[in-house]
Amino acid sequence: MSFNDIFKSDFLKNITAVSLADMVIIMAMAFAVGMLIFIVYKKTFSGVMYSSGFGVTLIALTMISSLVILAVTSNVVLSLGMVGALSIVRFRTAIKEPLDIAFLFWSIAAGIVLAAGMIPLAVFGSVIIAVMLIVFVNRKDGGAPYILVVSCENEEAENDVKKIVSESCGKSSVKSKSVSKSGTELNIEVRLKKDDTRFVNKIAEAGGVRSAVLVSYNGDYMS
Repeated sequence: MSFNDIFKSDFLKNITAVSLADMVIIMAMAFAVGMLIFIVYKKTFSGVMYSSGFGVTLIALTMISSLVILAVTSNVVLSLGMVGALSIVRFRTAIKEPLDIAFLFWSIAAGIVLAAGMIPLAVFGSVIIAVMLIVFVNRKDGGAPYILVVSCENEEAENDVKKIVSESCGKSSVKSKSVSKSGTELNIEVRLKKDDTRFVNKIAEAGGVRSAVLVSYNGDYMS
């Protein structure tokens, strides 16, 4: 193969398969949509520990998806090879929050739709999804949930605790009850009235109660 044959190669012809203007527009739009997804993720996060790395990953996924689809749409042979390459990829990172899965699919779908040339669909669809998530995820039903952990010596103390909880809290539900020879431990989900936690002091001072702890949680209970 001569030096001139190298410049006539089909591989080099693929350089101009996607114009520079298209690349700049698509990648810029992917970054903008990725930023929207990132902002919505921060606004709607309700887990225990916020991960800024996951938020940046959402932006990167949107741009990477656009990059891959741009390459695939410009070359049929490349598209077949890309499918084979991606089919062997395995992701072992555990997704702790179910809502995180929706954000991952949103980022990937937005990048694919943008690179396919359906920019209005990607932008309009992302705005609708963002509004829906902000409205429904941030909606609070009857106040923030709390878990009340009470250690009682006997059944009489247990009944006193339930009575105080029913009088002082908006809603309450026993999540678990652990009984041993030394006493009983109750885990009760409660909804506070105007963030008033004085009832915990009242429970701790009740006869037969060893301890009372009130902790906040995100509403997901695992038995």
